[in-house]
Amino acid sequence: MSEFITVATTDEIPVGDRLVVEYGRSWVAIFNVDGQYYAIEDLCSHDDGPLADGQLTGCTIECPRHGATFDIRTGKVLSPPALVDIPTYQVRVVGNEIQIAQR
Repeated sequence: MSEFITVATTDEIPVGDRLVVEYGRSWVAIFNVDGQYYAIEDLCSHDDGPLADGQLTGCTIECPRHGATFDIRTGKVLSPPALVDIPTYQVRVVGNEIQIAQR
């Protein structure tokens, strides 16, 4: 069973918005898509640029640097130039706390 850590509260991330938090030695982007929360490592696998600055359409994030796209639910690459999936984090909400699973 995974241990979870609180990284934000629900009032910090309105629907359609995102928040980047420091998590250990990584940056994690947390997204609120229609009340569902998703978390990905905020690092494009193509050139290590930040993903959270990109355009979010539904559950697809586009890297603002070169246009690679990823599914924020699974971390899967949807279009090049990226070829490697990005890490995702299991998310749960307890009360108003957004928590992600520790790795």
